[in-house]
Amino acid sequence: MKNLTSKKNNFSHLSPMELINPKAKPTYFNRPQMLAQLIGARTTVIVAGRRTGKTDSIAAPYTLKMMQRMPGSTGGIVVPTFKHGLTNTLPGLFAAWERWGYKKGVHYVVGRRPPKSFAKPITEPHDWEQVISFYNGSVAVILSQDRTGAANSLTLSWLLIDEAKFIDPVRLHEETFPANGGIKTHFSRHSFNHAVLILSDMPQSKKGSWFLEYEKKMNPEVIHAIEAGVYEQWRQKQKILEMRKKGIEPPAYLRGHLRRLDANINKLRSIATYYREYSSVENVQLLGEQYLRDMKRDLTPLTFQTSIMCQKIGIARDGFYSSMKEGHKYNDSDFEYLDHIGYDFHPEALDCRADRDLDRYKPICIGMDYNANINWIVAGQPDEALGRLNILKSFYVKYERKLPALIAEFCRYYAHHKCKTVVYYYDTTALGSNYAVNSVDFRHTIIDEFSKRGWYVAATPLGNPMRHEEKYHLINHGFAGHNRLTPYFNRQNNDDLILAIQSAGVTRGRNGFHKDKSGEKLAETEDDRLELRTDGTDAFDTLYIGCENFPYFGSSFVDASGVM
Repeated sequence: MKNLTSKKNNFSHLSPMELINPKAKPTYFNRPQMLAQLIGARTTVIVAGRRTGKTDSIAAPYTLKMMQRMPGSTGGIVVPTFKHGLTNTLPGLFAAWERWGYKKGVHYVVGRRPPKSFAKPITEPHDWEQVISFYNGSVAVILSQDRTGAANSLTLSWLLIDEAKFIDPVRLHEETFPANGGIKTHFSRHSFNHAVLILSDMPQSKKGSWFLEYEKKMNPEVIHAIEAGVYEQWRQKQKILEMRKKGIEPPAYLRGHLRRLDANINKLRSIATYYREYSSVENVQLLGEQYLRDMKRDLTPLTFQTSIMCQKIGIARDGFYSSMKEGHKYNDSDFEYLDHIGYDFHPEALDCRADRDLDRYKPICIGMDYNANINWIVAGQPDEALGRLNILKSFYVKYERKLPALIAEFCRYYAHHKCKTVVYYYDTTALGSNYAVNSVDFRHTIIDEFSKRGWYVAATPLGNPMRHEEKYHLINHGFAGHNRLTPYFNRQNNDDLILAIQSAGVTRGRNGFHKDKSGEKLAETEDDRLELRTDGTDAFDTLYIGCENFPYFGSSFVDASGVM
């Protein structure tokens, strides 16, 4: 056995990571992230809550692996809307790549033909506008479902599907999955050729639950065999590292055993489906049982069920908005503007010019909710001819940011709107108090803040707040299409509002039933955020009641019966 005792080959001072790659830097991955990478199944589905690092440390290493190990390949990054890809998925990927040493403009370019120094892809895209190009010839095409035919004529070797609960499964199966046939002659040796990674948090509608079916496709025995193989692989590598640290050359049979082990693991990966849901119980050893008891005590039952236990639910049939369906959500982006700003846009460039559903020459109607910890604006425009109320966008500010900051945010977003008029609907809760700003009441503060920014406010009183039971019937009749206006939500501009509406429950007492607002009194936690409680739904209620019962036509108002 050859003894490696020379200074050049003495590895005893190096860590195991430095022995593998002297330039490597330690990177922390939590348990879900590590398992997804180590299992490496051809089909991986991860359902986990927000802030678990799905994009940063599951999607980012996955896409790097696909593009690095299959040079010249074409992959697809599927997002529900192009706007979502610009603001959520791509920035997360690019930030992680940057940390790991991959720089935009050096190792990859976005939205343009790559430089001549880059290798050529096996199949060149017809259009580079929606493409990420890597230096080794690999490309990733951004496939947004609000652009028709995005996957047509593509031949893909891998897919990343982000925010799967918002993805249309019919279009995915008819257009995108067939494209993931890959170029078998080039990459058939790889276990991850035709790989699919699906990421989402827990869906709250039947249509958004399509990917939960993958749980039935997972063979636990295959996953256990991969886990055992990976552990044995690690054990043998540790043995080799220890030998090299002592200056001993590992025997050939040990290296051969590692190669055979790796080949066997990859055969299993090539047929494997890996499905996992992650709740707080997964971390019980770190959090402790008392944490779970406290959460069960402090959170509403619905919040505990979804945020802690990660259990599957839909729109509550006995919830306050029980008539709301998946069809009440829509996507409507202005692609010409989004293409114009490109991928290196300043965040403030993403404003109302990206919204195709906005009628730029009509007033914007708003409903608001006022609270010491969170304040909301829900903005919409009625379309009398089509009988619909488009909920264009919702805004909120929290804690020390109060109404002036909220209105400033609204005015910045709609700075390019041609009609600087807001129809401000309010009830008596806006009068006589203002714990969100100062001693002047909400109504006065709101009108003043809009006026200072050059907007005209058509302030429209609704009187006393509508009784919960009456409000319930009015709004659910609206969702059912029985009123003058049916509400529809721009999905990409109202994520948190939609979740809050879908999870709003009902309480019953001696005075009838009410929207369950008990959660508003609780302290905010990581798993029970203020923006997912009922405050925002109250702002929506005010907007809908105002637009339905008090339509605005120029300088005049009419009530629901048509009387001036």
